[in-house]
Amino acid sequence: MKYTDDQIAEIGENIITNLKTVYDPEIPVDIYELGLIYDVQISDEGEVKVIMTLTTPNCPVAESLPAEVREKVSEVEGVKNVDLELTFEPSWNKDMMSEEALFELGMF
Repeated sequence: MKYTDDQIAEIGENIITNLKTVYDPEIPVDIYELGLIYDVQISDEGEVKVIMTLTTPNCPVAESLPAEVREKVSEVEGVKNVDLELTFEPSWNKDMMSEEALFELGMF
């Protein structure tokens, strides 16, 4: 079954909603607002590729956080498969944070 552009957009919105429930344990802001999600690609067949990073390569949740992201994306209706790519290029910095995240952390 192939999804329409509208269905893909809805799946994308639902993925972002789910990603906003995942928090970096050291920072009280969700990973989407932190800028740790670089890209979410959705095929017309429900195949999803997430490109993400961590705040540092030796982040204490380097094992568990990507697994939690994969699980949250998999929960979205219409998602058939999740390919998660962890990258450190470009490396994360605070400029990648949303205004909401900066405000939450008092850095605005």
